[in-house]
Amino acid sequence: MGVWLAGKPLADRIKADVAKKAAEYKDRTGRTPGLAAVLVGDNKASQVYVRTKEKTSQQLGFASRILKLPADIDARALEERIRELNRDEDIDGILVQLPLPGHLDPWAAVAAIDPRKDVDGIHPVTLGRLVQNQDAFKTCTPQGVLELLKDFGVALEGKNVAVIGRSLIVGKPLAVMLTNENATVTVCHSKTRDLPGVVSRADIVVAAMGRPAFVTPDFVKEGAVVVDVGINSVTDARLAGELFGDDPARRKDLADKGYTLVGDVHPAVVAKAAALTPVPGGVGPLTVAALMKNTLEAFRRLKGLD
Repeated sequence: MGVWLAGKPLADRIKADVAKKAAEYKDRTGRTPGLAAVLVGDNKASQVYVRTKEKTSQQLGFASRILKLPADIDARALEERIRELNRDEDIDGILVQLPLPGHLDPWAAVAAIDPRKDVDGIHPVTLGRLVQNQDAFKTCTPQGVLELLKDFGVALEGKNVAVIGRSLIVGKPLAVMLTNENATVTVCHSKTRDLPGVVSRADIVVAAMGRPAFVTPDFVKEGAVVVDVGINSVTDARLAGELFGDDPARRKDLADKGYTLVGDVHPAVVAKAAALTPVPGGVGPLTVAALMKNTLEAFRRLKGLD
């Protein structure tokens, strides 16, 4: 039976350090870091994510702003609103909450952000510097994954790592970061031949493809470390029973909320792995903590502070 790699304790430590430094900067300058989230349309999940980021930033002493825009806004108007935030000296970090409505190009919107304020770490300049192993804001979820592994003493140098998923938000930047740590990385995806066989050779597995309980024990070699980035809602009581057995907490979730959460990794993997991140409570809290850490750093750089 493997151990659970809970991310919340580390996330709490990161946020406490950020709050302390933000307070020190405020004492010195009278100013606080400013974070702006651009929310287009009324996607319910996006609204929840943005509120979480807003609440956390306020708890840490940041100034927080949500720019709510109509779903039918055109690309030119959206990019102009982003450029207005670029010019706002009270805003140090900007994020565009994805996904955007279908008629908008998300990467054109992200490219409109001043790279100095790209606290999500997904601007093309930021990602280019990451590939060059230069100083840059690290993409938030991959940054959380790396910090969690290091915090638990998981060595990366020389290890074989399988990253399942190739998105620009997680898979691709994480593969670069792991390579920069001298790991040997295989990026897997839906077209990978013999996916279970490829993944089962890895010392570390990162699942980030958005498919509930997709990674089963046959994907994982004995003693591997498994990081589950996925977060999926399960509303069917029968499926929840197959995944979690007669877990009273999961039954309560279904009764109270109508759903329970599962990652991209089947819970049974914990019996074979050396360690597995839980869902919820694994990587998720670290993504938000990394965003706050990046925002503080953007503030420090933009204001020329030591």
